[in-house]
Amino acid sequence: MAAYLFRRLAQAALILLGVSFITFFLLYALPADPVRQIAGRSATAETVENIRRQLGLDQPFVVQYWRYLSGLVQGDLGRSYLQKSEVSELIAARLPATLLLMAGAILCELVVGLTMGIIAALRRGTATDNALMITSFVGVSAPQFVVGLLLLYVFAVKLGWFPIGGYGTFAHLVLPSITLGILGSGWYSRMMRSSMIEVLRQDYIRTARAKGLSRRRVILRHALPNAILPIIAMIGIDIGIFMGGIVVVESVFGWPGIGQLAWQAIQRVDIPIIMGVTLVSACAIVLGNLLADIVTPFIDPRIRVR
Repeated sequence: MAAYLFRRLAQAALILLGVSFITFFLLYALPADPVRQIAGRSATAETVENIRRQLGLDQPFVVQYWRYLSGLVQGDLGRSYLQKSEVSELIAARLPATLLLMAGAILCELVVGLTMGIIAALRRGTATDNALMITSFVGVSAPQFVVGLLLLYVFAVKLGWFPIGGYGTFAHLVLPSITLGILGSGWYSRMMRSSMIEVLRQDYIRTARAKGLSRRRVILRHALPNAILPIIAMIGIDIGIFMGGIVVVESVFGWPGIGQLAWQAIQRVDIPIIMGVTLVSACAIVLGNLLADIVTPFIDPRIRVR
């Protein structure tokens, strides 16, 4: 296990290095000038050049990237150009809100998606199966901002059950979690259905039925633990997706997470924040996949990490 963890951590370091290089290069190649955002439209050419020199943006790409990488190794994500604060502090302040929303969304999509997938697999070829798969397809296809605005209109404006936006209570969490969960539940239901159908065809399932075990026990004890293995890998990927890919939902509901922080930074070309959020999201993806690989053997002892 120790050798496996060391190898995976080494791979993670190389992945993060590649992500940092590609992201930094793309931001360097962008035609947008962050110095103009800082100086303002009325700034003189001399002022612009002075700011560019102070920030080190007048130096070649290699020099800029090496300086950023040197700070990154020491845990320094840089300083925001416009907010004049450390990027690590800005992300740390927004991280709890994003983690809370991520947990709520994953719980929602698992409960809805796995339930739909199991029912569809057990009723394969019936009207129930077709209806559930059509529903999952609609959930996957629906734009998140449309779903979010629709939920706000119905449950917040018309019915008044939930607040229109904000952060702080369980009621604020419900609608954004459902909005994210609807998309994820569509994928999980389809994946769970396919996996469950494949497992139900296996010989050990037929053997369990031949022994006279109840249908409920066969499904819960033998089929479900094996069918759920692909779902665990998807959860690991979802952790990273939710860390950096919920910009739209956070904007619609006024949720103060790192997705909204990234969107504000993109609009203002605040490169240190964009880099910081990208790297934190990449770390979340790597960590999520690693945790999924570690948990899988505990669910299925036949799997060994090497």
